[in-house]
Amino acid sequence: MTTPPSPPAGPGHSWPPPSPQPAWGPPPGYGQTAPALNGFALASLLVGLLCLPPLGIVFGIVALVQIAKKRQRGKALAIVGLAVSVAMTVAVAVTAGAVATALGERYDRIAETTEAEGDLTDMEDLGKGACFNVPGGDMMDDHPLIYKVACGRPHHGEVTHAERLGPDAAPGSQEADRAAEDTCWKAQDAYAMDTWALPATVEMFYFAPSRETWRQGDRQLLCVMATTEEEQIGSLRHGEDELAPQQVEFLKAANALEFLLSRSPDEDVEDALPDYQAWARKVHGALGDEAKVLEGHEGRPGMDVAARATLKEIEAARTLWMKASQARTPAEFNRQWELAVGAMSVQTEKSLRRAYGLATKVPQWLEESPGGPGGGPGGGPGRNPSVESV
Repeated sequence: MTTPPSPPAGPGHSWPPPSPQPAWGPPPGYGQTAPALNGFALASLLVGLLCLPPLGIVFGIVALVQIAKKRQRGKALAIVGLAVSVAMTVAVAVTAGAVATALGERYDRIAETTEAEGDLTDMEDLGKGACFNVPGGDMMDDHPLIYKVACGRPHHGEVTHAERLGPDAAPGSQEADRAAEDTCWKAQDAYAMDTWALPATVEMFYFAPSRETWRQGDRQLLCVMATTEEEQIGSLRHGEDELAPQQVEFLKAANALEFLLSRSPDEDVEDALPDYQAWARKVHGALGDEAKVLEGHEGRPGMDVAARATLKEIEAARTLWMKASQARTPAEFNRQWELAVGAMSVQTEKSLRRAYGLATKVPQWLEESPGGPGGGPGGGPGRNPSVESV
């Protein structure tokens, strides 16, 4: 067993004393109470998210003040609650404003009900032959209030066609608008076949789905004859059931030709000569169809003179339309187009209609059409273009 060496002699030299033994005791801070969590901080977040965001703002401010004074916990929670409450308050205010605007517009429209007679009806419940009113006669409203009424009473509109569109309708596109317009023009011609007998105030409107309403399930196309400038009394319907067989045959051919003449290509001839050539061939064919009808009626009493005169004009016009379809330049097409339009006389058509017992007053849309029936180069359609309300 070894022993430690003796301490060196002399003053000031000694071994260091042994280290004191560690003693057990409470950790630092033992016996002190942790700061309390501020209740308003938690309340601010919960109230802001769940019920009253403005109250959450108040709670958040109170929490921050108390935390600073009382040195409590929850500052971060209070800040988050305050931010959430402010954001939710703004969102609620914006939503409430939009709802109030929509309700105000709805109220304004409902307040106009005294201006429209009839029973308030959903547009989808209107069928062919139904008559209705709209407040103030405004057909251009995107979502008009519809009041169904008997056609014998004053009304603004009459339905000529209603259908449910298929899944490939592509609402809002130029093609869909063109298709809807074509459908409604043809429906109107079938509904009121003697187009010359229609009042000058009649316009064609159609209601079709927009992209937005399509996503909401809207699939209805509604075609309407409307007299927005003055109310109509009595139905404008004048279809096959109200006409003699020979009148129906002639009007089907004449209306098909008039429709085709009014639907020239949208582009200028210079930009779409092939399309115009194809259109000219269709007009040539439609004139041939009308000629066949007249040849079958030529021997009827009172028809011979008017039918022969019209057939002569049709033959000349068909020749010119065929030349137009073969034109090599836009200028040549326009020249043949103008000559073809001039080959058909309104006076001859009046005489033919008189022989058929149909209306003979030349409609305004035909009188105003440049170049006579069907328009001419640069003149556009013979009829007024339809008015859409989507």
